[in-house]
Amino acid sequence: MSVVWLIIIGAAAGFLATRVMRIELGLVQTMALGIAGAVIGGLVLRLLIAVTGALAGLVGAVLGAMLLLWLWQVYNRR
Repeated sequence: MSVVWLIIIGAAAGFLATRVMRIELGLVQTMALGIAGAVIGGLVLRLLIAVTGALAGLVGAVLGAMLLLWLWQVYNRR
């Protein structure tokens, strides 16, 4: 069940992160970005705050996805 939850939260996080940062990506890229951001943000957030729960996971996933988007923008310009 945790993999399904990760996909759902990741897809939502990718969508929110692309909208906040005003970047247009395809559906697959948005979902992949959100899932990767969910993994990164979830790990970082749990290490720093040690808070569990759906809201903390969503916040961490959005922050992780935004970090990946920012890195993608920085290195894609070259």
